[in-house]
Amino acid sequence: MTQTKSPNQYGPLPLAYVGDAVYEVYVRTRIIAEHPDMPAHKLHIQSIKYVKAHAQSNSIHAMLGYLTDDETAVYKRGRNAKSPTVPKHADLTDYRHATGLEALFGFLHLAGETDRLNELMAFAYEHASDELDKQ
Repeated sequence: MTQTKSPNQYGPLPLAYVGDAVYEVYVRTRIIAEHPDMPAHKLHIQSIKYVKAHAQSNSIHAMLGYLTDDETAVYKRGRNAKSPTVPKHADLTDYRHATGLEALFGFLHLAGETDRLNELMAFAYEHASDELDKQ
């Protein structure tokens, strides 16, 4: 893929758009690895628990202390972006925090920071998994 812009030149919502897709693939890959014989519908239901706004909001709050200043700035740009819509089943505050997390993931993906991206996605996944275990 040829990129004409640096990741810093993209707005926060396009970064979140990419980050959402990258994290969704990560989550689906982890779930299918953990449950290789689970039917597709149950895989989908399981993945929703990790990618919903509330889970992502919890994950970003847990990882804020681990982010660099630049990563925190990208997260805040995404968090503060005004999206024209909010999913009907999401709290606005959770949705904004989740958008910030997705913007960070999109930024790291476009910047080619694969190791750091995988590290933070694993952290988010494990934190969501810990939260799910408490339910």
